[in-house]
Amino acid sequence: MYLTVKEAAEYLSIPESKVEKMIFQRKIRAIHDGDDYLIYKDQFNTHMKQMEKYKTLVEEIMNEPVPEDIDIKDED
Repeated sequence: MYLTVKEAAEYLSIPESKVEKMIFQRKIRAIHDGDDYLIYKDQFNTHMKQMEKYKTLVEEIMNEPVPEDIDIKDED
């Protein structure tokens, strides 16, 4: 399935100008049909999976309790 620049921007939750910039930098593969760029949607699957893994990892780290400092109870 192919997306337009506008649809890709909505799918990735980024501005259209950023999508166009990424196309010109060849970070996103696209086909130019004469009027618009068409972007193959499945190329983002790996990216989306990696982002989900990263979000899960960050959430786990943020929910981990802070270890008690050994020196807090030490009174001289």
